[in-house]
Amino acid sequence: MTRWRYAGATDTGLVRQSNQDAIYVDDRLAMVADGMGGHAAGEVASAIAIDLIRDGFEANPTVEGLYHAINAANLAVLDNARDIPDHFGMGTTVIVVGLTRDGEGVTSPTLFHVGDSRAYQLRDGALRQLSDDHSVAEEWVRMGRLTPEEAAVHPRRHQLTRGVGVEDTIAIDVLSLHAEPGDRILLCSDGLSNELDDDTLARLASAPFTLDEAVAQLVESARQAGGRDNISAVLMEFDEVNVASVPIKRTVTSDAPAAAPVAKAATAPSRRRRRLTWRVWAAFLVLAAVIGGFFVVVHWYAYSSYYLADDAGYIAVYQGQPSGVLWYKPAKITDTPYRVNQLRAADRQALAATISEPSLLAALHWADYIHNQFCQYHSCKTAPTTTTTVHATTSTVRGTTTTVKRG
Repeated sequence: MTRWRYAGATDTGLVRQSNQDAIYVDDRLAMVADGMGGHAAGEVASAIAIDLIRDGFEANPTVEGLYHAINAANLAVLDNARDIPDHFGMGTTVIVVGLTRDGEGVTSPTLFHVGDSRAYQLRDGALRQLSDDHSVAEEWVRMGRLTPEEAAVHPRRHQLTRGVGVEDTIAIDVLSLHAEPGDRILLCSDGLSNELDDDTLARLASAPFTLDEAVAQLVESARQAGGRDNISAVLMEFDEVNVASVPIKRTVTSDAPAAAPVAKAATAPSRRRRRLTWRVWAAFLVLAAVIGGFFVVVHWYAYSSYYLADDAGYIAVYQGQPSGVLWYKPAKITDTPYRVNQLRAADRQALAATISEPSLLAALHWADYIHNQFCQYHSCKTAPTTTTTVHATTSTVRGTTTTVKRG
């Protein structure tokens, strides 16, 4: 039998005008989702994800059930963004721990992760990070291009390489947790982990502080450290815990759309005819493959990147190479709500020369980042403050913190 006690809190922070984080926690499931997207669409994405993952897990509390629930949330966020133009480009991170039941009836904790929200394990005052950030800066750390210290302050540390609601397929990290009674698991958005170092997180989240005391002081300390983003924390402490009979540690990618069935082959020609013509057919197929491959490679290269540019005074996102490739010309994907005149001088110069990014999500994140950098020192018009958190999630308004606790 695996049991935990829990507490959770979420807060708008001191800079953001709305809370796009959402949390959920009960005695079997804990989640943090950090939404992203303009026009308050980020909080729509995080709410959709929390709702569907919770419902899917309640229907099937297994590793497979939780995986399929996250995949369903991914498709639902994509569908919502396609149906509502103001929601275009929205998405969310998710980090989830569920008490999953395996085929032998053993219930054990399993971690599911997409994005840069984090999971930590605390034991005897020591902190260990369980999740790997799916961000550009952290990917570069794993590639050896940046040190961890450089990544912590790099401007692309917030640009995600994975997210819910970004692509039709989604890659989810799945990890069986090895815990002991008394261990605590902290799930948090980057608004907490970016403001507090590991030593502070360990000190504030550990005993002798109770769970509700711990989450309250974690959020308040992040506010005092700057509160530059929405802040969310969910903390669980195990009373009893089982280890999975077959532990899991892998990344699971959702299936691509099924290929169309192959038509039944026609009646084979005589052996003599095949001996006379197979070389001709082989040469034809090779030639067709070369020509087809050329077009595929050129098309891929022509539209393999995105860039930001000025479109009638607004920052717009284009797909393609700025100068085009052969007959493939760049295509405008969307206008962002950010005006060019609400950027720092250096960012306007960079925009005039086009700012290239590897993905649509990265481009939208970079537009949001350079706009927010301007708005930290200037007055900017923003959407009205609204916060939506679902079911047993906490709801906040700017500058306040609400804590949920059971057990």
